[in-house]
Amino acid sequence: MLTEEVMELGEGPAYDPISGSLFWFDILGKTLCELDVEGGQLKKHALPFLGSVIAVIDDKRQLIASDQGLFLRDSASGTLSSYAAIEDKPQNRSNDGRVHPSGALWIGTMSRTAETGAGAIYHVSGTTVTKIFDAVSIPNGICFSPDGSVGYFNDSKVNHMMRVALDPATGLPIAAPTVFIDQSQRQGVIDGSVVDLEGTIWNSNWDGAAVDRYAPDGRHISRYAAPVRRPTCPAFYGKALDRLAITSCWEGLSDEERAEDKLAGVTFDLGVSVKGKPEPLFKL
Repeated sequence: MLTEEVMELGEGPAYDPISGSLFWFDILGKTLCELDVEGGQLKKHALPFLGSVIAVIDDKRQLIASDQGLFLRDSASGTLSSYAAIEDKPQNRSNDGRVHPSGALWIGTMSRTAETGAGAIYHVSGTTVTKIFDAVSIPNGICFSPDGSVGYFNDSKVNHMMRVALDPATGLPIAAPTVFIDQSQRQGVIDGSVVDLEGTIWNSNWDGAAVDRYAPDGRHISRYAAPVRRPTCPAFYGKALDRLAITSCWEGLSDEERAEDKLAGVTFDLGVSVKGKPEPLFKL
């Protein structure tokens, strides 16, 4: 475990190589966690909203996606300032997202009650917010090939990982998405994903107690057991980006299930060596 802190809905891990800190959220707990990877110290920052994604802008600023829109965060003081609206749906919140190599952000939204088809996936370039996929229930697994020519995402209610061709210069789709991996008849649910330098996809198998690795052609390479039933999202971290951090949750588990899944909600290291790539900076 990276920390014994338990998150009801741990999500959105991201490593900041500038500060050497790993960040992640407890979405429902309105908390941003910051772990000094080398020193081991954990800081917890209370938020006035349901934050789910953090992206580095530069050595002084970060971007946070939330149920109240997009906010700039001062890295040193934690001061927040409004940046842009995502959508005009108070019943929705942000969920999974990631920065494309072009510097644009993809961010998904969903109903707070996971209502079918209530969410969407948006492309954010500067302050321009464009809806690119509609009628999404639980957006997850947003990640990109190293050259930015391919995007991956999924609706966890459908349980298909989708593949879509992108303009590498903008991160906008240039074709319709197609089914890349059909998980609907297998154990677990496709949740958060990240792509390594080799173009392979590391996916958190929510409710399957595992992390799966897929080749760029969709072939299943390997499965790694997780110490929790519901891992949610991976992130490369460390100076060499050769480690994989995974968040998890206990949201939705009964008291009996939580008693059985004693580590539910912790953030842990998968314990394998990876060839990670740095997350792109968000371009204002």
